[in-house]
Amino acid sequence: MINHTLLAVAVMIFSGMACGRLVKQIKLPNVTGYLIAGLLIGPSVLNLISAEAIEGFTVVSNAALGFIAFSIGNEFKISYFKKVGPAPIIIAVFESLFAVVFVALGLLLTGHDLPFSLCLGAIAAATAPAATIMVIKQYKAKGPMTETLLSVVAIDDATALIYFSICVAIANAMGGNGVDLKSLLLDPAIEIFGALLAGAVFGAIFTFPLRYFKKPGNRLALIIGFVFAGVALAEMLGMSSLLFCMAMGAVFCNLSSNTDIKIINTITDGFTPPLFMLFFVTSGAELKLSVLPTIGVAGVIYVLLRVCGKLFGSWLAARISKASKAVQNYLGFALVPQAGVAIGLSLVAQTAVPQFGETIRAVILCATLIYELVGPAISKFALTKAGDIKETPRATKPAH
Repeated sequence: MINHTLLAVAVMIFSGMACGRLVKQIKLPNVTGYLIAGLLIGPSVLNLISAEAIEGFTVVSNAALGFIAFSIGNEFKISYFKKVGPAPIIIAVFESLFAVVFVALGLLLTGHDLPFSLCLGAIAAATAPAATIMVIKQYKAKGPMTETLLSVVAIDDATALIYFSICVAIANAMGGNGVDLKSLLLDPAIEIFGALLAGAVFGAIFTFPLRYFKKPGNRLALIIGFVFAGVALAEMLGMSSLLFCMAMGAVFCNLSSNTDIKIINTITDGFTPPLFMLFFVTSGAELKLSVLPTIGVAGVIYVLLRVCGKLFGSWLAARISKASKAVQNYLGFALVPQAGVAIGLSLVAQTAVPQFGETIRAVILCATLIYELVGPAISKFALTKAGDIKETPRATKPAH
């Protein structure tokens, strides 16, 4: 077992690079290789990196998610929403809702209690944007599907929190704890709208020092400082750091010139790859193979019906909003990954229905393992089928 922090970081980077190259040979995204690398060197397999050491990398995960959220926010241009209309919002609302409905109904029909079904179903709404964003960046995906997907995964975080808060309040009431109006209305409002407002203010402030610091090194320092400060402030105030940094990126891209946005994106793309690699290797190390045998029927229902709900909800909403055929047919597949937000919500659910806490936790950990390992490949498949990833044609020998 490796006890030196810097050596552990080096091992994580080298293993991530090696596995990323190996999975590339079978045309899988790099992020899948990073997750496999973490799984191999983590406690579940070789135990080169201990569980205690992994906990120490929380700051890396928070920083990576902050940059991912900021990059998503940079896609939220007002001109884009004027062009596409409310389609991304409708899709995000529907795909989250039907994931909740499908899972909750599936659990109820198989004899599970209503509070348990509601809480587990509510967690199904959450989607992890990080893996999908990495696939988009690696393959330089571009097109209507990619633009819509970036907007949907950003809005999804807010819709998931809303659905979860409602379902947990109902579960609390059914358990005899009464409906806590503060938990039902005020806490989610603070977490969502407070984060959006504070992040928007931060994004506006961010544009001022950029006028005076033109050198790439200085601008990189500013980006790091603002993203780190945004993540920290959101956590201190009990807000969603993802929504905070998304709002910061959205306001920044709408107040800045196209030249400034391109420069910032170029600088960020040169800094973040090792950070993202460490984040996914750490995520892989946190996956536990031991939970697989413990999930039972509830776990199978959750894993399968959540995907069905995402597919149906996104298809229905895309048809209602008259999105392109590619978005209708394939966007739902890119919403499979699920990770940090779902795990965090499972901890909250343990308080709401403590008698089912361990089962909920096991199901979510197992689902995370499955979704994170297969999700990036499914996202690549969806973006390729939609025509947003251009497959490099194989070289052909000239005819004689």
